[in-house]
Amino acid sequence: MTSDSPPEPYSSDPASPSNADLKRWRQYLADERAEAATYRYLAERREGEERDILLALAEAEGRHEEHWRTLLGDDAGRPTRASFRNRMLGLLARRFGSVFVLALAQRAEARSPYAQDPNATSAMAADEQIHEEVIRGLATRGRTRLSGNFRAAVFGANDGLVSNLALIMGIGATGVSSTFILISGLAGLLSGALSMGAGEYVSVRSQRELLEASQPTQITLSAAKSLDIDANELVLVYRARGMTKEAAEHRAAERMGLFSCDCDPSFSLNPEADNEGKRDEHESVGTGLGAAASSFCFFASGAVVPVLPYLFGLTGTTAVTLSCILVGLALLMTGAVVGLLSGASPLKRALRQLAIGLGAAGATYLLGMIFGTTAL
Repeated sequence: MTSDSPPEPYSSDPASPSNADLKRWRQYLADERAEAATYRYLAERREGEERDILLALAEAEGRHEEHWRTLLGDDAGRPTRASFRNRMLGLLARRFGSVFVLALAQRAEARSPYAQDPNATSAMAADEQIHEEVIRGLATRGRTRLSGNFRAAVFGANDGLVSNLALIMGIGATGVSSTFILISGLAGLLSGALSMGAGEYVSVRSQRELLEASQPTQITLSAAKSLDIDANELVLVYRARGMTKEAAEHRAAERMGLFSCDCDPSFSLNPEADNEGKRDEHESVGTGLGAAASSFCFFASGAVVPVLPYLFGLTGTTAVTLSCILVGLALLMTGAVVGLLSGASPLKRALRQLAIGLGAAGATYLLGMIFGTTAL
């Protein structure tokens, strides 16, 4: 539960609340209602376990809502509007219900004031801390599904923005014509997008091939029956996969059909878990063609931004300045998106992205001024 307004002096006596207490409780009540609604909106777009978890979170927020309604009693009055942050979360959850909303909800749960509010129970404060971890877990699932192609998309867009701005500024500083700068920018866009797409395809394909080569085969199923029980080399297979000697001996005995024991779940066979792990690893890497297409398209979309002023006929300092502004805004956006998905501060990530991108372009511009037209 979060609130946009700064905290006011708290009263520890709920029997005689001040006007500030009543105002704060009404805000808490409105925010709890909004958060419960957000989780229900998110649950509508999911099924199975994730849906059940989100509905359970909504139910917990309903318990918190009831706490504040009880404290307010007849003073509940006209419902207060939820905080701007919670209203926006609800709107985004209704429209999208994506991992971005979960990432925002994770940050919102981390800002709960209940730990410092004497009128909130310790159980409520603990609930909010646990809610943050629950949302973190759900958001992590979404991040895993996005991470392969999303990584290529973000890197492609950022590289396109920075590299083509640096190219345009470096060439522009030498004093060549605007037409030459435009042609160079378009050539940089095409060559860079092709290079990024090809490189990403090779990278992801190689990574998937390495994963496939590292996955254990099912040869143990057919070979186990013929192994010498007294010199069981199947134990070596499982020890090589990282098991302890005790666990490996237990697993080998099960494979050979000597016994089946559920006394220690960590020793028992669990092929479904093994397969799930295999799917998750490949899912987080993404596909070669998907990563290449994302990288190509997003590099091109980023690289076209610094070229736009020249496409519309601007020249000289005006074109360079506008290119820097447009690229700066785009860098802030990509940095904020990465920050949101990683659960970090969007502002810090945005400013870091801006500083790195414009710093690289500025260095190239200085080199262009140093070399001048004679270098061409």
